[in-house]
Amino acid sequence: MEQINNKEARARAERRVDALSGFYSHLLTYCLVNAGLFLINYLSSPHHLWFFYPLFGWGTGLLFHGLSICRRGLWCEAWRERKIAELMEKENLK
Repeated sequence: MEQINNKEARARAERRVDALSGFYSHLLTYCLVNAGLFLINYLSSPHHLWFFYPLFGWGTGLLFHGLSICRRGLWCEAWRERKIAELMEKENLK
């Protein structure tokens, strides 16, 4: 019975860590793409700054994505394993 609970707790923890990882990928993509858009805008038409539109529009989506996660961490497999263990431990304490 306890082994089944451990497997379920690990599966939930893995889903949570995958959600965190997805957010960080989204954030990285947002930063890189918007930096590129800024550069294109600056080089092509510096008198009209249009890069703010996608920056704020996409930023709103990113904000809601981040609010749905509401946690921070590091990028590495060791972090992923620590986070899974942490979430499993919390689940066992409930």
